[in-house]
Amino acid sequence: MKKNKKEKNYSQKESKFKKILKKYKLPIIIGTVILIILIIVLVFFLLNKHEDKKVIEKTKPEEPVKEDYEEGTDDYFMENVEEPVQTPSTGNDYYDFINTPISSVNISELKQRNPDTVGFLKVNNTNVNYPVVKTTNNDYYLTHAFNKSYNSAGWVFMDYRNGVNNLDDNTIIYGHGSLKTTMFGTLKNVVKREWYTNSSNTTITLITSKYKLYWKIFSIYTIPDETYYLISNFGTDESHQKFINTMLSRSIYNFGESVTVNDKLLTLSTCYNNQLRLVVQAKLARIESN
Repeated sequence: MKKNKKEKNYSQKESKFKKILKKYKLPIIIGTVILIILIIVLVFFLLNKHEDKKVIEKTKPEEPVKEDYEEGTDDYFMENVEEPVQTPSTGNDYYDFINTPISSVNISELKQRNPDTVGFLKVNNTNVNYPVVKTTNNDYYLTHAFNKSYNSAGWVFMDYRNGVNNLDDNTIIYGHGSLKTTMFGTLKNVVKREWYTNSSNTTITLITSKYKLYWKIFSIYTIPDETYYLISNFGTDESHQKFINTMLSRSIYNFGESVTVNDKLLTLSTCYNNQLRLVVQAKLARIESN
C-alpha cells in the first residue's frame, strides 16, 4: 500500500532530523552536560551565599553596652601570644618596668638601650608602666620586645604617623591586651566602675625627652574593630569636632571633661576580647619641661 503525500513528507522530515541528530550527536551531548553542570554550580552558589549570610548575621558583634561590662578573656588577639615568663632574677623588662617609679625615669638612658624609645607611659592602678617605642611601621613591635628580640608579647608602641614632642591632633599608643599582667593586659581595669569613678586614676602620664605630659581621660569604651578612632590629624575643624563628639558619646562614663578642637588628644588602643577593641582617650591637661 502506497504512502500518501502527507506521510511521505513526514517520513522525509524525520529522516533529515535523524541525520542531523546523528551528525551533531556528540556536540549536543557535550552541550547538555555543560548546561547541567552550570545549573548545579549556580544552585550550590546560591545555597552557599544564603548560608554565609546567616553565619555573618549570627556572628556579627553586638554594639557595646555602656554599663556592666564583663571582663575580657585573656586567650585572644594572637593565638601565639604568650605571657612572658617571670623569673626570680632581674633582667626581664616585661616585669622590671612595672615597678619603676615614674620619678626615676630617664629617657636618655632608655634610648641608649633602645634608640626607638620615644617616651614612658603610666596609667594609674594598672601595670601599664612602660617605655614607649616607635618605628617606621605598626607591625614590628607587635612581635618584638624592648631589647628587639622576637617575643609574641610585643611591646608598647606609638603609631608611626605620630610626632613625639611636636604633638599631632591625636597621639595613638598600642599594646597587646591578651596578656594577664604585662603590656596592656591590665588596661582592662579601666572598665570597672571602681576604677573609672576614682578621680586619681583618670590622669595618664607620658614622659618624653623634653616634656612631662599629663592627660585627663574623657572617654572609655569598647568597640568592634574599626579605624575611625585611629585618625591622627584632622583636615578641618568640622571633622575634628565631629570626632570629639563621637568619642564623648561612646564613653561608658561621663567624666565631665569638655574637649575642643584646640585640645591635643591621646588614644590608648588594645584588644578587649576576640570581638572588641578597648579604647581609652584623654586630652592634654598640663605640660611640664623636663
